[in-house]
This record gives sequence, C-alpha cells and structure tokens, in this order.
Amino acid sequence: MPELITLTIENYRVRETAESLNHLWFDITKRIIDIVVGFVSLILVLPILAFCALVIKLSSRGPVFYQQSRVGTGGKVFKMYKLRTMHDNAESRTGAVWASNNDPRVVGTCRWMRRGHLDELPQLINVLKGEMSLVGPRPERPEIVAKLEHIYPNIHRRLAVRPGITGLSQIRNGYDKNIECARRKLDADMEYIQSRCWGLELRILAATLPKFYDKTAH
Repeated sequence: MPELITLTIENYRVRETAESLNHLWFDITKRIIDIVVGFVSLILVLPILAFCALVIKLSSRGPVFYQQSRVGTGGKVFKMYKLRTMHDNAESRTGAVWASNNDPRVVGTCRWMRRGHLDELPQLINVLKGEMSLVGPRPERPEIVAKLEHIYPNIHRRLAVRPGITGLSQIRNGYDKNIECARRKLDADMEYIQSRCWGLELRILAATLPKFYDKTAH
C-alpha cells in the first residue's frame, strides 16, 4: 500500500509539472505573438489613428490621447492609452463611473469611434510594453475594483493573467453598465482563465471582428 501511495503522489507530481510546463510554454508563445501581431497591427492602423486624431482635435478642446489608470496582472496599476472620445475632464465631477446609453460625456462627432472600438487602438502600445495582451480579461479601473471587491471577494482571481484588448467577456457582454454586468464579466473572465488554449484565443479574436461596428457601444 505505501508503494501505491508513493506512485500516486509521483504521478500527480508528474502531471502537475507537465501542466506547469504547458502553461509556461503557452504564456511564452502568447507573448511572442502579442509582440509580433501588436507591432504589425500598430503600423497598419496608424492612418486610422491619424484621421481619428484630426477629428478629435477639430471637435473638442483637450488632448487627443489620454492615459487612464487600470489594474493589471497581480494587481499592479498601469496607464492604459486611449483616444479621447469624451469631453475633456468629463469625470471631474462624477469620478469613475460605468458607461450608459447615449452617454452625454461622449463628444457627438466621436461616437462612431466608440461604436467601432477605434478608441481602444492605442492599447496596442500597452501590448508592446507587456502591460496587456491582445486577448485577456478587460483591465478594470482601481476605483471600480475597490467597489466590486466588497461584493465579489474573488474578483482579484481575474488578475492572474495579463489583461487584454479583447476577451471572452467583451464579445459576450460588451460594456459594463451595472453590478450585474460586472458579475457576468467576472464569470466569463474566470471561464477564460481556466480554459485558456489556442482554440479559445482564435475564437475570441474571430468574434471580435464584428465588434468593429458595435451598436451596444455608447
């Protein structure tokens, strides 16, 4: 019997080691792909970014780009880059809040950028810097995380991997609007983390393409 127990423990350790090596190889390969695809994509979208920048500059006062604090891997806060589609200092009175239907903070002539998620394109820079991935849980704002952790104590489990420009939650649920949306987002993120594989990555990327015209974006 002791020999059987010893063999069982050794088999468990072998499987655990194999799984760890598979996860490590997946993460290394994913990072390489992020760098290559991220760099090529950034070069290709430069004309789009230039046009969007011109529209923003002509439409409202304020910078074309802005940085927003987000919670990344392991809870580390980083600056995420976006095109500014809202009025300058739009949250100076309200603080961090969820998006809403026909959000009044959005500049009218820039609303199409949000519907096409073009305002997210500068995050390719975050991907190249290693702060984000092409696919992963959407990084949340520190203020929102502080509110949600009282309701969903396991929310920090979604910080086990790099956040992404797109992810399983985004293709299923779109923008967060309330606590219930946040719960569905957490469920999808945990499903992604537990099931990460190349097949899932490719399905998420393919499902992201129709989001370049997203009627639910405001």
